[in-house]
Amino acid sequence: MRIALAAALAFAAFGFNGSAMAQAQDGNVGQRVDKLEREMRAVQRKVFPGGAGMTVEPQITQQVDTTPPGVPATTPLADLTERVAALESQIQTMTGQIEQNQYRLRQLEESFGAYKAATDARVKALEAPPVATDAAPTDGDVAASGDSGPAPAPATSARPTGDRAAKVAAVEKPSTGDAGEDLYLYGFRLWQAKLYPEAAKALEQYKAKYPTGKRASFARNLLGRAYLDDNKPSLAAVALYENYTKDPNGERAPDSLYYLAQALVKLNKPSGEVCKVYDELNKVYGPGLSAEMRAGVAKGRADQRCK
Repeated sequence: MRIALAAALAFAAFGFNGSAMAQAQDGNVGQRVDKLEREMRAVQRKVFPGGAGMTVEPQITQQVDTTPPGVPATTPLADLTERVAALESQIQTMTGQIEQNQYRLRQLEESFGAYKAATDARVKALEAPPVATDAAPTDGDVAASGDSGPAPAPATSARPTGDRAAKVAAVEKPSTGDAGEDLYLYGFRLWQAKLYPEAAKALEQYKAKYPTGKRASFARNLLGRAYLDDNKPSLAAVALYENYTKDPNGERAPDSLYYLAQALVKLNKPSGEVCKVYDELNKVYGPGLSAEMRAGVAKGRADQRCK
């Protein structure tokens, strides 16, 4: 009797200690898994600070115990295994998303680098001062497109001789005390006198000397018109497109879009390209256009059968 009692006490003591050890081990591992889950949520907040559906949906949710009394529950090891497997799945999902984002970022950086290089080259060519030559290049020497912003070298006029020289000399040079204003007004007066190559030369000089002057928008637009009136639509398209893109809030930016459409028509560009220019003009400046320009846009769209 005493032996059986001692054995029962020893068994009870052994069983109690084993359960305590298992619970201690379970608690330790459970704390570690809880820590991993908290760190995972912190990483998600770091990687996807904006949220908005970008975070990985948690796969570990609190389970309500609906097990009927008397039915053995799952073992602590099985519960922890399930939680660790869920964590591993989340890590794999996040890793895939991070790799995709890095790939897209590299593509954006490469595209922007190529765009910047091309834009810098065009702007550098456009801002180059005119070079004096004995003859002006013909319109056929330059290929241009109104939508792509081409950048051929500025044209210069032949030195006027004979009767033409007399006409140029007859144009009075302003003297307002403002060198920039005088240069622009002189170019404007040459354009009014239909001396388009000489007007273009003066306006190119203004553009090179006073790129941010108060008449910059006027000068670039009038330069495009001078080329257009001189039957050089390629050079006109370059100057007009530059004026709009460089200073869309400038006083003559709407005019440049309007005459850019006409330059494209002279270049025999597809109607779709011309219509895009008219669409841009209406979209950006529609309410502020003069009645005369609105009528011109309506006629131009009708001629090109714009939708």
